Amino acid sequence: MTIFSTFSPSVRNNLMVLFASGLCFWAGLAGLLPTLPLFIETLGGSGQQIGIVMASFAIGLLVARPYLSRLADERGRKVVLMIGLSAIAIAPFGYLLVQLLPHWVVPLSVGGYTLNLDASMLAMMVIRAFHGLSIAAFVVAYSALVLDLAPPARRGELIGYMTLVNPIGLALGPALGGFLYEALGFTTAFLAMGLLGIVGLLLVARLQEPYRPRPGGDDAASTEFWSQLWSGRIRTPAIILLLVGLAFGTLSTFVPLYVREAGLALNVGLIYSASALASFMSRLVAGRASDRHGRGRFITASLLIYSVAMGVFWLARSAPMFLLAGMIQGMAGGTLIPMIAALMGDRSSPSDRGRTFGLAMVGFDVGIALAGPVFGTIADQLSYRGIFGLAGVMTLVGLIVFATANSKDLSHSLRFALGHGRDVYAVD
Repeated sequence: MTIFSTFSPSVRNNLMVLFASGLCFWAGLAGLLPTLPLFIETLGGSGQQIGIVMASFAIGLLVARPYLSRLADERGRKVVLMIGLSAIAIAPFGYLLVQLLPHWVVPLSVGGYTLNLDASMLAMMVIRAFHGLSIAAFVVAYSALVLDLAPPARRGELIGYMTLVNPIGLALGPALGGFLYEALGFTTAFLAMGLLGIVGLLLVARLQEPYRPRPGGDDAASTEFWSQLWSGRIRTPAIILLLVGLAFGTLSTFVPLYVREAGLALNVGLIYSASALASFMSRLVAGRASDRHGRGRFITASLLIYSVAMGVFWLARSAPMFLLAGMIQGMAGGTLIPMIAALMGDRSSPSDRGRTFGLAMVGFDVGIALAGPVFGTIADQLSYRGIFGLAGVMTLVGLIVFATANSKDLSHSLRFALGHGRDVYAVD
């Protein structure tokens, strides 16, 4: 980690504050993963309804992503970081308040057909969508700020180190959330996650960002946000993240229910912790190595490993198998997401960095949004086991797409995917 010795004291202080706030963010968000599906079930939710509520998180992401990505470029990264942490702080309190709602049914007419929806499920959907603002804001602003501070020749190394907040938070949060739930119940577990969001807000208030947006913003770029999605530099990363989002949405929504279906006495938080530990190790190595050997081969490897992880989940029959699957998935995710962030940094300038990374992440948002209701419906008809096999197929398709369509033609795509060619879309 010698890169940190090359920075001035003020930059190192900024990075420390940013890292600490990131820990609060990811621990506060992930701490609900082992408990929230079970909480929804206590409100009377079926597998399909649990999937819909959990997927509402991505609705908030999709709605807010364009505005917040532009805001990070036009008003600065700090204000967007604070928006993300505010959602982390408020949402857990909202979930708890749903318990106070009376159990009455809301008739909803759609095309002449009437759907009867429970008020508590509707409220959970709204709060979950609000919770989705957190990632739409924080991840884009955090990544953009790290890239602002990184020397171009060591961009992958710094983002690899700074994104360690993700696996550490994913290790601490679910373990803490699962422990507090088992020991003291939902209320204490949820309140603890909200408190982490408040601490993160206090930390970000001390942050001094180096990026200075241009006066008046970039109105032309604002109006063309969605039109850039299908550009060559963004299209393939967005498609890959869509397919990986389907797998990740399945993992984050249905693992607690799958473990119970398998009849195992296993703290689900340990699966997420195993994933986070492997993610931590892979980030220490992949970022720095990608600066020397290119991003392509690491993205290729991570997609292959992700497919293996979903296959192991599909085959899992015991606690050790579930933990092994979590570790393999963590290795894949810990390589893929930082590599995509570094790739988008290579393909953008500071003035459009938020928009570029935000657009690529739209694919991930859509994947998570579809995973809950689509795979939840399949799980109701078949089993939770089967949907993990389908998720593995999705990531394998993502590998094929990346290997054949990451560049301007098949030849350049294959060379870049195997680490033998440069990225033709990189900004010099």
